[in-house]
Amino acid sequence: MFVLLILFTAFAQNASAQRFYVDVRPTAPVIVKTEAPSPNHVWVADEWSWQGDRYKHVPPHWEVPPEKHRNRVAGYWKHKERQGHYWVPGHWK
Repeated sequence: MFVLLILFTAFAQNASAQRFYVDVRPTAPVIVKTEAPSPNHVWVADEWSWQGDRYKHVPPHWEVPPEKHRNRVAGYWKHKERQGHYWVPGHWK
């Protein structure tokens, strides 16, 4: 899971200026929120990562926030007329 997080973080920073549009938003699988591993962990909701020619689901998980951050702003789908939907990544605040 740590490797997945590192890859996703690198991708999110790299692709922050790029938008990949789709006509139909993909559907995330239903995942049950488990108990936090510790009081320091914060739930990171579903994310989507552009890979090749489609968005790939990044499952929700518990994560210890980076230093000096405590709140997680969830990612969300945004629609742009005539172009379609694109994913706005979540981030730490």
